[in-house]
Amino acid sequence: MPTRILPAVGDADAVRSLTTLLSQLPDAEPVAPVTDSTQLIDTLARLAAESVDELPEVVVVHERIGPVPALELIREVALRFPAVGVILVTSDAGPGLFQAAMDYGARGLVALPLGYEELASRVQAVAQWSVGVRRHLGAGGDVFTGAGGTVVTVSGAKGGVGATVTAVQLALAAQASGRPTALLDLDLQTGDVASYLDVQFRRSVLDLAAITDISPRVLADAVFRHDSGLALLLAPAEGERGEDVTDRSARQIVSALRSRYEVVVVDCGAQMGGAGAAAVEMADTALLVTTPDVVAVRGAKRAVRMWDRLQIRKAEETTVVVNRHTRGTEIQPPLIQKITGTAVAATTVPAHFKELQTAVDAGRLHELDGRSTVRQALWALAAELGLVDHPGTDRRTGRRFRGGDRGPVVVRRRKDGTG
Repeated sequence: MPTRILPAVGDADAVRSLTTLLSQLPDAEPVAPVTDSTQLIDTLARLAAESVDELPEVVVVHERIGPVPALELIREVALRFPAVGVILVTSDAGPGLFQAAMDYGARGLVALPLGYEELASRVQAVAQWSVGVRRHLGAGGDVFTGAGGTVVTVSGAKGGVGATVTAVQLALAAQASGRPTALLDLDLQTGDVASYLDVQFRRSVLDLAAITDISPRVLADAVFRHDSGLALLLAPAEGERGEDVTDRSARQIVSALRSRYEVVVVDCGAQMGGAGAAAVEMADTALLVTTPDVVAVRGAKRAVRMWDRLQIRKAEETTVVVNRHTRGTEIQPPLIQKITGTAVAATTVPAHFKELQTAVDAGRLHELDGRSTVRQALWALAAELGLVDHPGTDRRTGRRFRGGDRGPVVVRRRKDGTG
């Protein structure tokens, strides 16, 4: 059986050199190379959605791949696709990097300039390891093999537009439909998820920030299981310590959650630091919440342009959610879409804060009345985003979700073709 090898190389000259050597290996079947980290993850996710057997046995990652650094990319591949063996190609083959590569999940390291014998030996060994893992999986081993759960980030165009309420209700809707769901608070200085859900828990995202290998047990120790069924990973109680959660930590934490839960909702707040930027970049869906007023819409436009400049996310890959919407407001969703250059969710959230006030003041947002039009709109938004197994129905109450005042819900499909 031929060994399928997927090169991940950003440099054109390196692509030619690597693919030429790979094509000379015995029983090797190089597939079309990918040129950046996003394309690699998307390709593996698409293949994994069909079957673990469709995945390549070996992925060869060049040290100059981007925009995600090579070691961080290796970690994400190892967490999300554990049946794939990863080889790092690098000009630094010293013991320090070798140990780091192994710690991040690589199965081998090959030094530049490439040599046929070394490359052949590494590919053969890693391919044999990959085949062994798949044989174990086929025998019923309890190992996560899918493409990982859906990650949705919720950011605010500015403070006070309702990003946290949106994140909490999306997570509750997904959990209520029967999908195991985690809610991660990455609003590191001013996170309020714990306050909204009446939670007092001493552990937070900080407990995972310095850990290089987040095992399922370590993750379980840091997560709080809420009465609603949600798995909560909270922001630090001391806001100044939020700086300890780096973009590297955030990638690792989001990947770990994604490997254990079907849906991961991330509250990124309104201030975009490195951790939040990393989460937005990794997300399947990035939501930007705004209200229909000039200041908030300007904030949304500013955020979208910043994400584009920093190559975090393109405008057309961002979805704006309009909160506190009324038919009579001068700024309507089509105008917001034109100003920001983004998609705009078909479901809008009505301006009925009085419905929320009692639940918010009590810190019991999970007990918000099912008849609330705000709750109905946010749960309809969850259906629109494909976060519920049975769009339109709350599994616990049997009530149907109802959309906002922009008409029927539209369920969009993810990049890999799933709902």
